Amino acid sequence: MHDVGHGPFSHLFEREFLPQVMSGSDWSHEQMSVNMVDHIVEEHRIDIDPQMLKRVKEMILASSEFALPRSSSEKSFLYDIVANGRNGIDVDKFDYIARDCRACGVGCNFEFQRLLETMRVLDDKICYRAKDYLTIHKLFATRADLYRTVYTHPKVKAIELMVVDALVQANDYLQISSSIQDPGEYWKLDDSIIKTIEISHASELKEARELILRIRRRNLYQFCNEYAVPRDIMDNFKKVTPKDIVCSQKNGGVMLKEEDVAVCNTKIDLTRGKDNPLESSIHFFKI
Repeated sequence: MHDVGHGPFSHLFEREFLPQVMSGSDWSHEQMSVNMVDHIVEEHRIDIDPQMLKRVKEMILASSEFALPRSSSEKSFLYDIVANGRNGIDVDKFDYIARDCRACGVGCNFEFQRLLETMRVLDDKICYRAKDYLTIHKLFATRADLYRTVYTHPKVKAIELMVVDALVQANDYLQISSSIQDPGEYWKLDDSIIKTIEISHASELKEARELILRIRRRNLYQFCNEYAVPRDIMDNFKKVTPKDIVCSQKNGGVMLKEEDVAVCNTKIDLTRGKDNPLESSIHFFKI
């Protein structure tokens, strides 16, 4: 239920596509998940206790900025299971880390089963054995490694940028973004939108089709360069923009325009910035 509100291509839809076609929108997949749950229950006349339904929705939003007031203080540890905004250890991470490591052929030395078998609830908080300290560190380290080697790989980012550009080009004609407030229409929107664009003969989708064809042929946007920001100047480092790149050009040869350049500013850490997540809000016990 937590992720049922995701659009096509998951976070790409929410973080990259929607800001380009709906400036200033505060739409979030967590809030949409709640709307979808209500729609599913109503549409299919599911007999469920209203208080149970309310608590499910509270758990979906628990770690987001749209968190609801909790209907009960009983068993508050339940709000840390699905999406944990307190310390970042949750089954959402367990799921996608194992899935993506397997799908991409990347080694995974984090064993979530070990944590599931030994964790305990003490004083209404999920606690972990002291000897599992390194196992938890591997959870955050493996996530960071996936960001470095998979999620922000130059080819992956090139394809993401091209998919976003294709969706933006197709939005006016297909009205992709118009369904995000209506669960009855939104559930029909999935990754197949790319195939819809690809097989259409509409002249309005010509540019979007050409972008998808380029992806199929691996004629991807060209990766140019990257710069690792030193840790000691990270706090004062301004995000680089296409304008910065264009303005730094030297005269002579082909001159780039802002629309020719895409810049991805990526921050990879252990989910708590400079802080060590193992030293904040994670409770251990000894046996």
